[in-house]
Amino acid sequence: WGAQAGLYHHFGIEKHELYAKQFGIFDHHILLPRARIVSGFDELFPAPHSRLTSVKAEDIHAADGLTLIAESEEAGVYLAASNDLRQLFVTGHPEYDRDTLKAEYERDIAAGLDIAVPANYFPGDDPTQTPRFTWRAHAFLLYANWLNYYVYQRTPYDLGAIPVPHPDETVTELSKL
Repeated sequence: WGAQAGLYHHFGIEKHELYAKQFGIFDHHILLPRARIVSGFDELFPAPHSRLTSVKAEDIHAADGLTLIAESEEAGVYLAASNDLRQLFVTGHPEYDRDTLKAEYERDIAAGLDIAVPANYFPGDDPTQTPRFTWRAHAFLLYANWLNYYVYQRTPYDLGAIPVPHPDETVTELSKL
């Protein structure tokens, strides 16, 4: 929700309700392989999603100052960035532990909701099995890349030296990739 709220606030990207909960582990492909946020990623990587709304890739492509970096054929948008690289928007849940989706599924079942088993999560789609934990390496890499390339290397020792871009300036660091 935070990424969707940020995309709306900063770029006017509307969220759209889904017919059913987008729920499970989905493969994503990288559209901008030289973007440092995905440095070291495999060309196809898994990531968790759990949501009832989504943003559309075509809206991100049409937005001025925004670039789509990774998406899934099944789950849609995963990672976008402002062209000045000061804002990253992750619509999935790389922070989830092995059992987070299982706990959500069990909570929804206990509440009497008509919910599907999380996609690509339990072996054989059997909720009695131990969930697969296939996204951890990419999740760690995402956060390590963010801290290294977007926080540590971009933050001067003197915080007063951080440049504040003028609203009329067009910063296109992503276009250099």
